[in-house]
Amino acid sequence: MAKFNAKSFNEKAFGKYMSAIPNVKLNKLRESRAVVRDERLRSTFVNNSQTGSVYAVIPFFGLIGGEAQNYDGVNSLTPENTDTYEQGVFTYGRMMGWTEADFSYDVTGGVDFMGNVRNQVMRYWNEVDQDVLLAILDGIFGMNTTGTGSIKTANAEFVDRHTLDITSQGASSTTDEMLMGASTLNSAIQKACGDNKQKFTLVLCHSTVATNLENLKLLAYLKYTDTEGIERDLGMGSWNGRLVIIDDSMPAEEVKPVAGSETVTAQEGYTKYTTYVLGEGAISLEPVGAKVPYEMVRDAKLHGGEDTLISRRRNAVAVSGISYLKAVQATNSPTNAEMKNGKNWSLVTNGEDKAIPHKAIPIARIISRG
Repeated sequence: MAKFNAKSFNEKAFGKYMSAIPNVKLNKLRESRAVVRDERLRSTFVNNSQTGSVYAVIPFFGLIGGEAQNYDGVNSLTPENTDTYEQGVFTYGRMMGWTEADFSYDVTGGVDFMGNVRNQVMRYWNEVDQDVLLAILDGIFGMNTTGTGSIKTANAEFVDRHTLDITSQGASSTTDEMLMGASTLNSAIQKACGDNKQKFTLVLCHSTVATNLENLKLLAYLKYTDTEGIERDLGMGSWNGRLVIIDDSMPAEEVKPVAGSETVTAQEGYTKYTTYVLGEGAISLEPVGAKVPYEMVRDAKLHGGEDTLISRRRNAVAVSGISYLKAVQATNSPTNAEMKNGKNWSLVTNGEDKAIPHKAIPIARIISRG
């Protein structure tokens, strides 16, 4: 392994070292088949003859259908065509750097501060990529006003049908009914996809939601054994056979109390939690690389000498049945805020006035109280 300083730093060796570090959370996402690799994206952004590709529209093939016709030796067959749809896919890039001074090494008796940075790089990028995935999901559920005519109607139907909000089920509802319960998950995925509900494999929820489920004995935590033989909690669980990833970066919105009057019942304040449920192939995430993913830069003059580790990443993204429009994007890489903008998302269409059926998209959300 190359030494960690500007003179002997080998970016290729360092890249292999980073790749060898177990990525537990992403590995579990891959195992659930909710977040998958996608050769289409690699072919589009890496293996083709174009250079500098950051956005593309690729074909999205429709399903065959039509009513079966009578085979009686008399009537002739009238075949039907399948629709060809168009899907917008994109890449995003992120970069970061970390600087450590020579003097810090001197005054601490040789503490390897940059080595500490090295040990945290992969975890840092895991968190960055997760924030991107959450931004994408936020944007998708904001596309209810995107488009015109039948496309706008279809987008709004997706947001409505793929959302189960149990925070305000009526004046007679109890607090317990506004929390996640035994039937909530099944109800949400059935509302979204009907008889396709078996496609859902992954739940992403806040720890408060997970604790409620645990108290109801609906959630079983998964464990792993580390290199020292110690059994540790993965921070993941299983609920009705679906993998549950627990993370406090999941959306949580404070709802302020409302004062009552003679005609309006007072409302107590509460926290509104969003839980996402994803199915097989819901999101395709394909690393497409940067020219120099890792490099070390040394400035011998500044502050008596400093080393800066710079890291860059680029990924390509496609969302099942949903097209990225690039309608509101200032540069060649969308920011998280731009991904959250519902104007950038729409159901995949045939380029005219027909969108794919929302039931084909294994993405849903549950909004509950904490």
